[in-house]
Formats: sequence, C-alpha cells, structure tokens
Amino acid sequence: MKCMYCGCTESKVIDSRSTEEGRTIRRRRECMQCGRRFTTYETIETTPILVVKNGGNRQAFDPNKIKNGIIKACEKRPVSMSKIEKLVEDIKKQIYNSLEQEITSKKIGEMVMDGLKDIDEVAYVRYASVYRQFTDISSFMTELETMMKENQDKKSASKPE
Repeated sequence: MKCMYCGCTESKVIDSRSTEEGRTIRRRRECMQCGRRFTTYETIETTPILVVKNGGNRQAFDPNKIKNGIIKACEKRPVSMSKIEKLVEDIKKQIYNSLEQEITSKKIGEMVMDGLKDIDEVAYVRYASVYRQFTDISSFMTELETMMKENQDKKSASKPE
C-alpha cells in the first residue's frame, strides 16, 4: 500500500477491524519511511451479474426482487422470515458460485420454485401460477398432478421394505 504522504510502498498494519457486518476490513497503517498513519479499507470485489429477461433485455441482478416474490407467494402461510431469507441467500450463492456474468430470469424462477417446493407446497403453487402464467385450469391441474406424483414417488422411495 502506497503512503499518501510520501509515496513510500512500505507500511505496517497497526490495527485491523471488521466493519459493515464483516463485509469490509478497516486497516490502520503506519508508513515505514515518514511514520505517518493512514487508513485503508479492504472489500470483496464482486462482478456484476446481469439478468436476461424473456424479452431479451438485461438488468442488474437484485436479490430483493426474489425476496419480494417469495414473500408474496408465502403470504398468509406458516413460513418464517428466516426460511425466506435462507432461500434467498441460497439462490444468491448459487448464482454467484456459477461464475457466470449473465443468468436468465427463467433459471432464477426455477431455483425459486425448487426451493419453495421444499418449504411450502401452497406457496410453490402460488409462485408457479404466476411464473408459469397458467392460462386455464387444465395447465394448473397438470402442475398439481405432477407435484402429487412427485410426492407419491418420494413417499414410496422412503418406505422401508
């Protein structure tokens, strides 16, 4: 780190403290040449992720949009806010760990539905009805039948023989 007073590149760290919920480290440094002190901040550099919408336009990834959609789906359901926040955090980690700079809104929607299916089936159906744009009762019933079959398969697979 270059001293802002004399330009020397040699300094020693006197104190380090975590700030902003552990997302930034504040370091107090002392220049080895002039002895003056200065502060530096170390943060994690993130690459912006763009969401490719169905129409082809792109916008910055915003986890709050996912959270708001999940909250709406879970309205009047026995789903705690901690479960919702954990699901959002899991989806966010999946997206950042993919190392892709772009992700489709379709893929994000599928991640949300996969998570909701495990948390609350009614919330899952609510989210799916908006996400998949059910136009009539038959498409809605098809989704329910698929869900019911998956539940039966899980139950039969977990039964001891």
